[in-house]
Amino acid sequence: MLEGGSIYLEVEENDNSEYMPLLVYEAHQRPVPISRVIIEEPGRPHGVCSVTGWSSEGDGTPCPAMYTPVSDSGQAVVHLVFGGDWGIRLKPETSKEEWDTASADQWGEPYLMLIEESAVLLGDDQPSAG
Repeated sequence: MLEGGSIYLEVEENDNSEYMPLLVYEAHQRPVPISRVIIEEPGRPHGVCSVTGWSSEGDGTPCPAMYTPVSDSGQAVVHLVFGGDWGIRLKPETSKEEWDTASADQWGEPYLMLIEESAVLLGDDQPSAG
């Protein structure tokens, strides 16, 4: 997935996510694990969400989600969250459910591109008020 400072992403169609053809991004730093992000997208619950990678292993299982800032043609830097070969899964941080593609409170994406670095919660980061 990471080769010479570039990240190669391709997600096959699966129960978690739609197909995403091969995309290549220039990474600004080595990817690090991530488990929470702040989402403010139309049609999705707003606020802190748990995130995991999703792997084809075992017909769909959690794996690490990763984060790195990358170069993007439309923006100077965007914040890429990516996971396994089947993308990533998200759920509200308050959800007590296990990761499951059958859950109505969870959803899958091939990856996330976050504009604001403050939407990336690393380690013990807490969302800022306001």
